[in-house]
Amino acid sequence: MITVIIAGGSGTRLWPLSTSTQPKQLLELTSERTMVQQAYDRARKLGDTVYVVTEASHAEALRAQLPELPDEAFLIEPGRRGTAHCIIFALDYINRNHDHTEPIAFIHSDHNVRDIQGFAHSFDTAARVSSDRGCITLIGIEPTFPSTGFGYIQRDGVIDARAGVYNVESFKEKPNYDTAKQYVESGNYLWNCGYFVGSVDVFMNEMKRSAPDLWSNYQTLASVAEFGGEEYNRTYLELDNQVIDIALIEKAAELAVVSADFDWMDIGNFKDLHNAVAKDENDNYVRGENIHTIDIDNTYIRNEQPDKPVAVIGLDNVVVVNTPDGILVARRDVAAKCGDIAKKLQA
Repeated sequence: MITVIIAGGSGTRLWPLSTSTQPKQLLELTSERTMVQQAYDRARKLGDTVYVVTEASHAEALRAQLPELPDEAFLIEPGRRGTAHCIIFALDYINRNHDHTEPIAFIHSDHNVRDIQGFAHSFDTAARVSSDRGCITLIGIEPTFPSTGFGYIQRDGVIDARAGVYNVESFKEKPNYDTAKQYVESGNYLWNCGYFVGSVDVFMNEMKRSAPDLWSNYQTLASVAEFGGEEYNRTYLELDNQVIDIALIEKAAELAVVSADFDWMDIGNFKDLHNAVAKDENDNYVRGENIHTIDIDNTYIRNEQPDKPVAVIGLDNVVVVNTPDGILVARRDVAAKCGDIAKKLQA
């Protein structure tokens, strides 16, 4: 199996740790390895061939973090054109250089997964199902609470009960709390984590059948003789910005989904990050030097400037982050709003 790591995030929801020049996939957040290094560790369990798709501004940083990969393993978009075109960009390269019937796993560079063995098992199952049935096969996460921050996959019809494989009935956008509660209680829904598997042939056939505009864009790129040359990059930059879920996945005539056999977390904000890291007996996480605390509970504190003392006294349920790019002090449960601040600063 070929693995493609999608590593094009721009970095706003974990500001000031994550920024447009240093997005979260380049950071050590849940271990001593960065998020993209952990994604690479998982990818190596799926097969020997790994590619990383990213935008030009992050290419050198990714190369530095993944010295095991040769230069040709980094597929560099000349500019961001959404996940739909990022994926056909990778498909075009793979079609030029590999067997077009080999399954391809698309994974993300900024997810937290601890069970690598379970991860590999689920993707092996998805590759088998995709090859046997000739359809794009998703991996969905069994929901553990009624999240309003994730999309949902409605499953209907068992393909292989023992392996946890189902037909896909429909997709649901991020719901309100009451609707999410109904989804979880029904047992028929999985979180949509954006993982899917299919060969070049499988994707080509589905684009022809269900997404003619995307298929046309793929053909346009494939018709350019030199991948990554001036003409190719100019052609790519003429494409619009599209999301793969809307452009292809939700339109597909046939899809299968594998219920994940591993733990999963999208580190989308500081509340998620605090839940993912190891904490002390008072639920505090403290990282960095020159940090001084008294009577704190349920806090996330990080200091990236050791020459500057950071003091936190008598607080509960807070995030305090100091970096050269800014200082964040927020209640933990609303810290996701720092993305709004980051966007204002970028503007």
